[in-house]
Amino acid sequence: MSQPTTIPGIIRNTVANIHPENHTFLLHKVKDSWVEISYGQALEKIDAISAWFLNMGIKKGDRLSLIIENGPNYVYYDQALQQIGAVNTSIYPTLTESEIEYILNDSGAKAIIAGNPFLFRKVLKVANNCPSLIRIIPAFDDFEKHSDKLKLNAGVINFEQLIQEGLGLVEQYRHQINAAREAILPSDISCLIYTSGTTGIPKGVVLTHHNLFQNVVNSLIQIPFVEKTDRFLSFLPLSHVFERTIYHISIYTGAQIAFAQSLELLAKNMEETKPTILCCVPRLLERIHDKAIKNGTSAGGIKTKIFLWALETGKKYRLVNEAGKKPGILLSNQQKIADKLVFSKIKAKTGGRLKFMVSGGGALPKNIGEFFGDLGITILEGFGLTETSPVMAVTERHRVIYGTVGRIIPGIEVAIQNVDTRHIYTIQTHDNFKEDLQTEEGEIIVRGHCVMKGYWNKPEETATVIDADGWFHTGDIGRFYRGNLQITDRLKNMLVNAYGKNIYPTPVENTYLKSPKIEQVFLVGDKREYITAIIVPGRETMQETFGLNNEFFEKTDVFIEDKEIVDWIGHDLRKLSNELAKFERIKAFKVKRNPFSMDDGEITPTMKAKRKVIEKKYATDIDQMYLQETEAD
Repeated sequence: MSQPTTIPGIIRNTVANIHPENHTFLLHKVKDSWVEISYGQALEKIDAISAWFLNMGIKKGDRLSLIIENGPNYVYYDQALQQIGAVNTSIYPTLTESEIEYILNDSGAKAIIAGNPFLFRKVLKVANNCPSLIRIIPAFDDFEKHSDKLKLNAGVINFEQLIQEGLGLVEQYRHQINAAREAILPSDISCLIYTSGTTGIPKGVVLTHHNLFQNVVNSLIQIPFVEKTDRFLSFLPLSHVFERTIYHISIYTGAQIAFAQSLELLAKNMEETKPTILCCVPRLLERIHDKAIKNGTSAGGIKTKIFLWALETGKKYRLVNEAGKKPGILLSNQQKIADKLVFSKIKAKTGGRLKFMVSGGGALPKNIGEFFGDLGITILEGFGLTETSPVMAVTERHRVIYGTVGRIIPGIEVAIQNVDTRHIYTIQTHDNFKEDLQTEEGEIIVRGHCVMKGYWNKPEETATVIDADGWFHTGDIGRFYRGNLQITDRLKNMLVNAYGKNIYPTPVENTYLKSPKIEQVFLVGDKREYITAIIVPGRETMQETFGLNNEFFEKTDVFIEDKEIVDWIGHDLRKLSNELAKFERIKAFKVKRNPFSMDDGEITPTMKAKRKVIEKKYATDIDQMYLQETEAD
């Protein structure tokens, strides 16, 4: 197979060497039916959009923006602008109007596609404050009734109309499209991805075709079992680099891409589409785990005994395999029975064909990975940042070590550096992997093909994270454990208590998240004598336990003071505290009525807590926990 070197070269290579044009490429649900879209149908629309943009005067290097849900329209628009050398500038649909305005102006975007009326109205409110914006493209019908008769500086054209006009221009611009695609260099910019971060204004991460393409190729060396017969179910936002990497991998290998309707309908869509690959975040896996445990133990009696026996059998079988041994006949037969009675029913909820899931975007609690391993479902954990294109490490399927993020991918160097002295403890590559390697803890730094070109229009900020030797400083704390990379926490998240003890919140929070009663934990304790926390209970579990109605969650009081509920949470905190050092244990806590949310500006689109925002917003309540201690130790 001839090797492409740029993102637009991938799909052309797939059609030339893997699948014919009439082969199914994309699937999405229209009303009650799943509609298949072939490569040929997709390429026809992609070329039409490219022709329309060329006719509009768009040239190589121009930024074109997207604020749209996952679906075929994202693919058409993205591939169309990529092949004429324009730069994909995706915007998270959850961002505020002021953040959208900032990104459009900072990037100088000339056009933006809006996926639904809500997003369209967001764009309209800021459009006249964005002088570079000349076209707004609603990807839905009847957009006029949502425009509020605003007088806009930018022109507005419906996406379907754009495609129809483009179809009439394709032959006129065919040569230019092909020439533009051939003229793209690996060093050219493919996309700007704005990281919201937990503090500060968004920064546009500049990723080249080389960054993204090499990440695809080298990730597949690490996980070489993605095949042209696979089906990837996409539901995490394509505006995020993690999901977009799997999207590129799917196109590269010829795997089909099915688009979930929504997070709420994900379970239903999994059963309908029967995917073989799924990308997910740890919280989704935690919910599947919690629901499976609840369903398996709620009936009581013999059903619960069978469920618990099956889990124990799965654990024994997994541990034997992980030790590199062959399970005996008795254990193998017991595992088959456990799979038939219990595991197969859980797997059926995922469509029954999953080869593996990839977890990213945050640390996967060790017990959650082990649970899926006990079921016989492979969870590969990956690690990286937007600034690293993103993959730096990913689990090898034959060497799963729960609590780690796997082996370094080929072509890059990853080092562990002392935070204070800047001494580098070790530099690891894919090739010098050793199964017995264990190192001290420090900041994770990386050098190689995955490192971004820099932050858009921010040379000073770029220089603070990429040093003179080319090392990108991730801000993550970690070490190597049994040869695999292990993440401890974010450097900025580290709490230093009043006695000088360093506390990394993520592993402590993950310990408490083992409780099925708890959905979110936010630790407090920097420069304080002891650790406190804001706890968000699992709504469904709390409703069932205390018979609560929806009105309970609509009350204006942010925190729940009901002693029975507080004691209910406190029971699990005390029990789980035994797994932690004394200085890491929660000694006082508040129970928050509703989860931290993006709408309230408390978490990022990748579900990371905005520490400074939360601490400032709830400063009075946090101070109360240090004035009047509620014992949980």
